[in-house]
Amino acid sequence: MTKPKRIATLDNEIQARLLSALLDEEEIPHLLRSYHDSAYDGLFQAERGWGHIEADERNGDRILKLIAGMKEPESR
Repeated sequence: MTKPKRIATLDNEIQARLLSALLDEEEIPHLLRSYHDSAYDGLFQAERGWGHIEADERNGDRILKLIAGMKEPESR
């Protein structure tokens, strides 16, 4: 695997965990990076989002599609 690149910023921990589970199912290597810093009590997460996902650029489009699918409301 090449050096991981930042693919997308994540809104919250729930989104991060769900995305990580989906990527595990598809066997796509990835890293989750939280912006939480205990010294600042989460200040950066309020400004920049929960954190971001890093992965090989070859998987970037697939990851972005999964994120978009998670944000779409279910059709009834």
